[in-house]
Amino acid sequence: MDHIELYRKTLLSVSGNRMVEKLAMKYGRKLAGKFIAGDTLAEALDEIERLNDKGMMVTLDHLGEGISHLNEAAAYREEYIRLVEGIAERKVSSNVSLKPTQMGLALDEQVCYDNIRSIVLQAKQHNNFVRIDMEDSPFTQATIDIVLRLHAEGLTNVGTVIQAYLLRTEEDVKHLIDAKVNLRLVKGAYKEPSKVAYQQMSEVIDNYKRIIKMHLDRGVYTAIASHDDRIINWVKSYTKENGITKDAFEFQMLYGLRMNDQAELAKEGYRIRCYMPYGTMWYPYYTRRLAEKPANLWMVLSNMFK
Repeated sequence: MDHIELYRKTLLSVSGNRMVEKLAMKYGRKLAGKFIAGDTLAEALDEIERLNDKGMMVTLDHLGEGISHLNEAAAYREEYIRLVEGIAERKVSSNVSLKPTQMGLALDEQVCYDNIRSIVLQAKQHNNFVRIDMEDSPFTQATIDIVLRLHAEGLTNVGTVIQAYLLRTEEDVKHLIDAKVNLRLVKGAYKEPSKVAYQQMSEVIDNYKRIIKMHLDRGVYTAIASHDDRIINWVKSYTKENGITKDAFEFQMLYGLRMNDQAELAKEGYRIRCYMPYGTMWYPYYTRRLAEKPANLWMVLSNMFK
């Protein structure tokens, strides 16, 4: 295990400690603000307009996951419906991302489905798209099943996320491409055991390139979510060498990270989408961002002393 992977696993383990979470929630909001567009929908929509002016698209995420009561899911559903309406009213270039546990997946799969369906239906009325984020491996199959069920109902304005570090991923990608499901391709940011996930980053990167290539070679629109220059530069070279036009794929990056580079990619004519979260339930999202690489933690710590 290399030092970066050790850092990632250690930080994810520590962040799961209730005392650490309590202290972070009390003192860490200002630091988390680097990665969060604001507490409210209005703040997020203002920020989308600013990024759109720089040629960047957005996917908007209302923070929240791992709820304990279904009434929380209902509240999140209503916020997402307001979010979809807000995007339409402001005429900004943004689609929607949501987490299935936020909609009740761990509590009641049918209620979760009904909640997500309401949001997807609302988005369809505005010609918008909903991305169902992929969480840790216990929810992988249930999330895929939700998307396929929605497609079977004719609600094809919904897709999901595929994580390159899972051993099952290549087969999932083949199946979902055949089903014409739009996918965001990522490395994966959860702590997973060796029985379900690759443990070496080199294996993850190899699998990541493999599933990207599967999309590009079949002419399937490809959303590549990465801050890794090895991936970004490889995609640029591969698409140029194979005559794949820039409108056949998009790069996706996270709000608060490499924002100048995101704007530069847009200037170069690439499609770039910024994953922008807002809301008050920021802790789980924030710790996964810090865990991705030591530079993120160093950036936050250095800002503490400015």
